[in-house]
Amino acid sequence: MKNIIQNINKAFDHRIRLGIMSVLMVNESADFNLLKELLGVTDGNLASHTKALEAENYITIEKQFIGKKPNTRYIATASGKKAFQEHIDALEKLIQKS
Repeated sequence: MKNIIQNINKAFDHRIRLGIMSVLMVNESADFNLLKELLGVTDGNLASHTKALEAENYITIEKQFIGKKPNTRYIATASGKKAFQEHIDALEKLIQKS
C-alpha cells in the first residue's frame, strides 16, 4: 500500500491549496480577488496558503499596481505543475486500486 501513496504530496493536503493549484493549472495566472472568490476563503486564509505554496517553490507571487490599486498575481511554477500532476496521478491510482 505504501507504493500507492508515496507520490501523494502533503503540500496539497489542504483543500485551499488543492484549489489554488487546480485554478493555476488551467489558467496562466490568477489574481488574489479571483482566487478568493472562486475558493470562498478569507483574505488571511488565502494569504497563508499561497505563502506555503510559494515556500515550496510551487507558485510565484507577483505584486504590482494597477493605477493606484495594488494587485497580487499568482503563477504556478514548472516544478509546481509537475508536483501537482504527480499528486493527481497518485490520487487517481489510489482510487483505481480501491
